[in-house]
Amino acid sequence: MSQERPVASPCVYVCTLDEQDLCIGCQRTADEITRWGRMDNDERREVLRQCHERAREQGVLL
Repeated sequence: MSQERPVASPCVYVCTLDEQDLCIGCQRTADEITRWGRMDNDERREVLRQCHERAREQGVLL
């Protein structure tokens, strides 16, 4: 039985939080960054989905 590999962190090494406590590099909240190592893959995928949505709202992604 093969185990699923951990979902990779979206960190791009631009680790600066904005006024809303969001990282301007990866769009994760400070809490999401702190908890990432303890999240299972389903939680990580949900965070990535939210990061993508935040990036679109911020105009980072079209």
